[in-house]
Amino acid sequence: MQFASRLDNVETSAIRELFKLLGTPGIISFAGGFPDSAMFDVEGLKEASARALAEEPGGALQYGATEGYEPLRTQLSAFMHAKGVDVDPAGLIVTTGSQQALDLLGKTLISPGDKVIVEGPTFLATIQCFRLYGAQLVSAPIDANGVQTDALEKLIEEHHPKFVYLIPTFGNPSGATLSLERRKRVLELAVKHQTLIVEDDPYGDLYFGHKPPPSIMALTGEVPGSRELVVHCGSLSKVLSPGLRIGWMIAPAELLAKATMCKQFSDAHTSTFAQATAAQYLKSGRMPDTLSNVRKVYGERAVAMGAALKRELGDAIEFVQPEGGLFFWARLTGAGGKLADANVFAKKAIEKKVAFVPGAPFFAEKPDVATLRLSFATANVEKIEEGIGRLGAALG
Repeated sequence: MQFASRLDNVETSAIRELFKLLGTPGIISFAGGFPDSAMFDVEGLKEASARALAEEPGGALQYGATEGYEPLRTQLSAFMHAKGVDVDPAGLIVTTGSQQALDLLGKTLISPGDKVIVEGPTFLATIQCFRLYGAQLVSAPIDANGVQTDALEKLIEEHHPKFVYLIPTFGNPSGATLSLERRKRVLELAVKHQTLIVEDDPYGDLYFGHKPPPSIMALTGEVPGSRELVVHCGSLSKVLSPGLRIGWMIAPAELLAKATMCKQFSDAHTSTFAQATAAQYLKSGRMPDTLSNVRKVYGERAVAMGAALKRELGDAIEFVQPEGGLFFWARLTGAGGKLADANVFAKKAIEKKVAFVPGAPFFAEKPDVATLRLSFATANVEKIEEGIGRLGAALG
């Protein structure tokens, strides 16, 4: 078959390929980026879907507006207002997960050969999505406090990117959180260089202790001229249910109009039944308790994983303890003559019936083969301790 040339720039996800190995009985997986299904508020969602069908069955079951189901847009506007972002319901569109928002940004903004700056490392699906539309990706270095803004400015000046893509809060895979000072600096750079900033924020509500800094979008009021240079992508997947496939995008009106047009070509609209269910759930007031429970459970698991890694792998691994999100980002040091290649380590780990994701695929440039990502979301404390013990044995 003669396939489109754009497919030459992408390949199958390394994570999805790894999942094929996870059907082995007895395997403990730290590989996925999934929330724990035991955390889903099933009763609350049952009630929400029943109310959706009882109160407006036509709206829940019929075709709907491409921009989104109006009651949900109203609820999402209120949800964002509680997090410091003033946005009219008409100022956002509902997407089929935040992944569709990224795809729509690719369709509306990227022409073949355009430069896009991403973090190094960044979300693997973002790398694949933007490359599919012909982007040349440029990596900006990060540390425990997120993207290094001095380096980012030099890259902006050198490459004149179409936009800069960041996951500033509990990043995937890095787990890093951009400091308040750097968030404001990013906005200043956006204004100075008239560069669009795309903020992807699927994990911002999953904090374990103190709240993270306000989102980049929430801080635009402090930097004159920055609001029209920021796109914010949100999602209910990690905090409520990925099966609902509810995401949203806040963007300047001109960009929203183009994205809506492209969405018409893709799926006409996100499932109205899912949107009506989500709207009823947000309206019910159950979300704060759901988030409180999720934060508590994931926080305990993150502490357990950090302690187990120190105990079982010692100075052969280095990491920053995450303060939220779903992931540890770690680096093999090779101390004591132990493995320093995560790809080799992953194969030995599978032999011990434990899985993680090597870090190299998360880099758009200059992959670091010593890095790896571990998710603590779907394993309880007992399984985490057992699984990290197996990793210690695999490392030798």
